[in-house]
Amino acid sequence: MPDGPVTLSRVAREAGVSLATASRAINGSATRTVRPELRERVLAAAEALGYVPDPSAQAMARGRTAALGLVVHDIADPYFSAIASGVSRAAEAEGLIVTLSSTEQHPERELGFVDLVRRQRGRAVILAGSRVVSDDAGAGPATSALTGGNLQETLTAFQESGGGVATIGQAIGTLPVVEIDNAGGAAALARELHGLGYRRFGILSGPPALRTASDRTAGFRDMIRSLGGEVRDDDVVAGEFTRDGGYAAMERLAAGAHGDLPDLVFAVNDVMAVGAMAAVRHAGMSVPDDVAVAGFDDIPTLRDVTPELTTVHIALERIGEAATRLALGIPTSLDRASGDGASDGLEATSSRSITVHGEIRLRASTPPAP
Repeated sequence: MPDGPVTLSRVAREAGVSLATASRAINGSATRTVRPELRERVLAAAEALGYVPDPSAQAMARGRTAALGLVVHDIADPYFSAIASGVSRAAEAEGLIVTLSSTEQHPERELGFVDLVRRQRGRAVILAGSRVVSDDAGAGPATSALTGGNLQETLTAFQESGGGVATIGQAIGTLPVVEIDNAGGAAALARELHGLGYRRFGILSGPPALRTASDRTAGFRDMIRSLGGEVRDDDVVAGEFTRDGGYAAMERLAAGAHGDLPDLVFAVNDVMAVGAMAAVRHAGMSVPDDVAVAGFDDIPTLRDVTPELTTVHIALERIGEAATRLALGIPTSLDRASGDGASDGLEATSSRSITVHGEIRLRASTPPAP
């Protein structure tokens, strides 16, 4: 065998076909196909010779690479890790490789990564994370939580060039979206907790500019008010969407309460709730004896939290799978249940939109009020 890598020309000679046919059989083509018997002959020759396809040639022939870009705000957050797991599983089933970018709160990274995927002719891109609350109350959430308004234009241009696009959280314009019913889930949780006998509530509301935090806060607070419960303005404390943010917000709430804590504190995501529970313990109090705590998302790490945290279950891995298929234009069935037998809560509202409804999980952190 001659030295050096095996060339496509040699594979073509071995298979007895033209170089063009060998290229279409191995690299694919956006416009032409190869008869099955010829394709099998070429692939057999390539395997026998140990030929390794050139990814750049495949991208040129197919018009797209086998890469799918996924952008998250913080890969260390179990919420995004679970979504990424679902995306990876669905992408692998389609023969794609996931390229992950974590913005880490740097404004330029989200838009820059989308542009990189576009220039490298990636197959699709998925953005997981909250949009910002628009300054114009009548406008939709067209911008990213981390970037300027030209993100929508960049995503639209990528889609129009043949790439796939999906967002997770809230919509960007009319682009495909797996949208989480944050306000509805928080309202349902508030109703359940009020039904347990709680009447005065505190809220660790997250960053005010984030649409997810704003919707969950409003949904919970509006429901409590409609039921005759109480959420004082000074019992609503903003904080970062992190464990440490929840810890600091709970400390501020306790300091402002001067020993008169609300009956129950709702943190707008689970990692904040975990931080809040730690702050309660470090202050010499306990959950739920001194204050009950609830969260939102049902992240996998809650299995190791004591007492078990009441939350709104969101099928995070399933969301990642659904967003991947949506971005790739592949029909998906939404009628199966999650691993523990509970409904996934995914509802197709159009061919380009899926809405996710949470399910309340009442646990030991919120026993019936005395």
